[in-house]
Amino acid sequence: MKQLEDLVVIDLTRILSGPYCTMYFADMGANVIKVEPPAGDDTRTWGPPFINEESSYFLSVNRNKRSIVLDLKSEQGKSALRGLIKKADVVVENFKPGTLDKLGFGYEALKAIKPDIILASISGYGQTGPYRTTPGYDLIAQGMSGFMSVTGDVGGHPLKGGYSLADVGTGMWAIIGILTALHHRAVSGEGAWVDTSLLETMLSWQTYQAGNFFATGNNPKPLGNMHPNICPYQSFPASDGHFNLAVGNDKLWRKCCDVVLRPELADDPRFLTNPDRVTHRNQLVPLLETEFAKGTVREWVERFTQAGIPCGPINRFSDIYADPFIADRQMVVEMQHPRAGTVKTVATPVKFHGISDDTSVNSPPPLLGEHSEEILNEFGLDTANLLPKPAQVRMAD
Repeated sequence: MKQLEDLVVIDLTRILSGPYCTMYFADMGANVIKVEPPAGDDTRTWGPPFINEESSYFLSVNRNKRSIVLDLKSEQGKSALRGLIKKADVVVENFKPGTLDKLGFGYEALKAIKPDIILASISGYGQTGPYRTTPGYDLIAQGMSGFMSVTGDVGGHPLKGGYSLADVGTGMWAIIGILTALHHRAVSGEGAWVDTSLLETMLSWQTYQAGNFFATGNNPKPLGNMHPNICPYQSFPASDGHFNLAVGNDKLWRKCCDVVLRPELADDPRFLTNPDRVTHRNQLVPLLETEFAKGTVREWVERFTQAGIPCGPINRFSDIYADPFIADRQMVVEMQHPRAGTVKTVATPVKFHGISDDTSVNSPPPLLGEHSEEILNEFGLDTANLLPKPAQVRMAD
């Protein structure tokens, strides 16, 4: 038995944050029904790259789900959705706040259909407040949250993260909120409305950066790959590339000095403690860079690893996906898609010990409306006039 196979999740989401959230429940065995408009999830057309006209973006976050096409602007589509919700545990949506109410499926309406329903709403800025109706996107949240003001080289232009951090992170917070609401329902019998947003996700991750600001009133500044509170804790150039080194305490610092064959640095009053090293960062870092230029990335990583000092290479995707770690931890899953053929995606990173750990992929991301008739029959709903032909989706040539 899979961990969550008794749950029914109605997935009204599209793009990334919502589909990432619902994919976790699908991986854990929940019956996740992806409700799509006739044109489908927007990301079905996002690319290139496409794999036999299937968007690699869409394929990356929609495995183990089933797709039904419903036109929620029609009474027939709304009636079918009400029928699905009657037997559901969770509804997840990431429309602009107010849209679900206009469609007739706001939280109060959902409770009238299923009193203990759990609704999870993902938005740019939350369901309340001055920005609630403002469209939200990952890039905008990264900028508004202050994240981009501390990301990038010293004195350089602000940079966003290389991944869609706000989208994926908000999907993760939604998972946590839903699981919390499910526990509350198990105890009280009550449903709940989970409300989380892209901007709040980025704020929640500030932790020590926000703490530094609250303590001093000074705006944090971009430090490249350096840490504002620890030194040395950053990327360093070797003779053939770069590696990361994390010297998190004074004991590790003394070991570090031995590894670089500069034991006298450990007793230098400028570098004796971590606060000393942070204060004199501009003197310490050039000294270390001079030493690191004498060896390769592999040599330094091996030396520091043998000494028990956290370090690691700066991998490209081709490097990390060739690492034995990936196979050992089963972090890539393969699926057989009816159009795209063999498709690889990144696995769920949660492992279970002591209970069933069946998080295998049972089905590839669905074709648009692939399971419409199957789902309607399963829920005892009339298929007449409820099986619109999916719109033709134009892919890249």
